[in-house]
Amino acid sequence: MEFLTIIQILDSSLRLGTPLLLTCLAGLFSERAGIFDIGLEGKMLMAAFSAAAIAAISGSAWIGLLAGIGSSVIFSGLHGLASITFRGNQLISGVAINFLAAGITVLIAQDIFQQGGRTPSLQEASRFGPIDFPLTNVIAPIPILGPIYSELLSGHSILVYVALLAVPGTWWVLFRTKFGLRLRAVGENPSAVDTAGINVAHLRYAAVMICGVFCGIAGAYLATGLQAGFVKDMTAGRGFIALAALIFAKWRPWQALWACLLFGFLQAVALRYQNIDFGAFVVPVQLMDVLPYLLTVIILAGFVGKAVPPRAGGEPYIKER
Repeated sequence: MEFLTIIQILDSSLRLGTPLLLTCLAGLFSERAGIFDIGLEGKMLMAAFSAAAIAAISGSAWIGLLAGIGSSVIFSGLHGLASITFRGNQLISGVAINFLAAGITVLIAQDIFQQGGRTPSLQEASRFGPIDFPLTNVIAPIPILGPIYSELLSGHSILVYVALLAVPGTWWVLFRTKFGLRLRAVGENPSAVDTAGINVAHLRYAAVMICGVFCGIAGAYLATGLQAGFVKDMTAGRGFIALAALIFAKWRPWQALWACLLFGFLQAVALRYQNIDFGAFVVPVQLMDVLPYLLTVIILAGFVGKAVPPRAGGEPYIKER
């Protein structure tokens, strides 16, 4: 395999891993605070539709991004209301969000655009285009360094770089700030946090709102960065893959980066190599396409070692009187 081919696969891995990484970080904040959220898929899907629809109408990718974040935050608020205020079952709430998003996006898209539940193809101004680093043309011909700089590091949309910067940002917030310490404590022992005079509900709501912001960016990137519009069920299980990556990463941001890049790499390989021929045996394209999902099943089956979630995760907090 040529070096340039390897760089191109890694480049695709980064692009495809970006929505997974953003969604994984979203779940990281929520679950660290003790709120399990399997509704990541639905929030990302709703954000993708909102971003594409508003970008198509307004002609601005940035307005679309704000719409995507807004719709995702609203869905996060619904999840928080059900699981924090009314102390409902967090898994059922997440499933409800997924079903609601899957139906309402197609219904509204068909009503507005009359294109079979999809939005119009976005023009260049309505999408997040690639950003070229300085001196790309000068460095590109240099062996090894040139392809890495011009192909792998340069040429991504701004949301890709936002996702990468969000990893150290998440680590710093969770492990180097008072807010992060309290957030992690709420997920482990909310009674102790309450005893210290800190409002448990407020902290958990803050976590689910941050989760909504990250899911909004992920959905907007799907529809206005990675692709050029919204189509039915375009998230294609990425929210569940992000949950598997979160378990794989054991709820830590740096490990989440590598886990999501691994999933992105499998998707990139599946897209690039169709019907691989080993002479006596040909790997069918369907098997290549199922690789990321197969890895998800393997991870969820527990083949990555013991992954211990936050102790208070999934349990509503009832204040003792």
